[in-house]
Amino acid sequence: MQRVGVVDGVIGSDEQFASVAALFPHIQFVSLGPGWPDRLPSRFDLILVDIDGGKPAEVEAAVRRLKAGAGGTKVVAIVRHAEVATLRMLMREGCADVLTAPVSEASLALSLDTFFTPRGPASHAAKTGQMVAILKAGGGVGATALAVQAGAVLSAKGRSVCVADLDLQFGAAALYLDMPEAATVSDCLAAGSGLKDMAFAGLLAKHRSGLSLLAAPRQLTPLETLAPPQTEALLTGLRRDFALTILDLPSVWTAWTNRALQLADRIVIVTHLSVPHLHMLDRQLGVLKAQGLDNGNLTLVCNALSSDQTASLTVKAAERALGRDFASVISEDRKVMNAAINQGIEISAVRRGTKLEKGIGDLATLIGAGASVEPAPRGRR
Repeated sequence: MQRVGVVDGVIGSDEQFASVAALFPHIQFVSLGPGWPDRLPSRFDLILVDIDGGKPAEVEAAVRRLKAGAGGTKVVAIVRHAEVATLRMLMREGCADVLTAPVSEASLALSLDTFFTPRGPASHAAKTGQMVAILKAGGGVGATALAVQAGAVLSAKGRSVCVADLDLQFGAAALYLDMPEAATVSDCLAAGSGLKDMAFAGLLAKHRSGLSLLAAPRQLTPLETLAPPQTEALLTGLRRDFALTILDLPSVWTAWTNRALQLADRIVIVTHLSVPHLHMLDRQLGVLKAQGLDNGNLTLVCNALSSDQTASLTVKAAERALGRDFASVISEDRKVMNAAINQGIEISAVRRGTKLEKGIGDLATLIGAGASVEPAPRGRR
C-alpha cells in the first residue's frame, strides 16, 4: 500500500480529510504532526505540507528541505499568501506540485490522482462519449444557463454528463449550479502531460442532479493559458469518461477554441431574436464555414423568445434572413430561470410544467442524441 504523509491542518477539517482519503482506498494517509518534520519517520511515497509564502524564513526552510531531497519522497506544497514568483521557485526547487490555500477537495484529489492513478494502455482508449460545443452569438444570450440546465435534465435521466466551462475569463457555470468548490480547468492543467489520463469521472464534483462539472478558473485567466494540444488532451479525457460532454466556450475565436470545435460532434449556437444578434450569428456562421465546420451537425437555438420580440421580428423572418431554421426555440421566463440560477437548482425544482421547462427538455433531447445512457466505468465515486 502506498503511503502519504500529511502535516496537520493541510487538508482542512476531519470531514474534508475523510472525503479526500475515501477517493484513494489504495493509499494509507499518515499524520506527520503539526509541522514539516526534519526527518520522516519511515518511507513515504509523498508528503503534503503547508508553507506560508508571506514568511521568507519559512519559504527558505522549505527550499532547504527540498534541496536535501526529503529522502526521495515527492512533496506537494499547499501555499498560503502565495505569489507567483514563490510558487515557481518551489516548483523549480523540487516540489512535485504546488497548490494555493485554501485548497479545495477537488483540487487536491486531482493533484493526488496525477501521482497515484495507474496509467496504462487502457487509459488511451478510442473516443467513446459524445461532445457538444456551445457557442454564443454575442454576449448575454443565456448559453451557459441552457448548457447547465440541459445537462441537468439529461443527468437526472441517468446519462453520464459533464459540463466543461472553458470560458476562461468569464465562465459562470459553477455559480449557476452553486458549486463554488468545483475543480477548475486551472486545476487540471497542473497535471501537465498526464492531463488526458486523469480520472475525471471520479474526481469532478457532481451537482444534485448528477451532472458533473469542470469549472472555469476562479480568477480571470489569459486566453492563451490553453493551447490546442492541451485542449485535445483535456477533451480526450472527458470524452473517455463521460457519455456526453457539453463544452461552454467563450465568444472569441482562438487556436484552441477552433480545435475544440473541430473535435466536437455537434455545435450549438445560441442567439436572441434581434437584428443585432442575427448579424452576430451570421458572422459566427461565416467563420464556421471558413473553418470547414459548417455542416449537418450545426444547430441553431433561439433563446428567451418573448412576444415583444416577435412583434417586431418573427422567427420565420429571421430564418429566411439566415437561410437556416432554428432547431429549438425556447420561451422567455426570467422569473423561473433567475430563481434556478440564484439557487443553483434545476428548472423543474422551481416550477413544473412551464414552457421554459419544455423548451429546455427538447433542447436536452436534441443535444443528447447519440449519447450512451451508461455511466462512465472508471469513476471512484
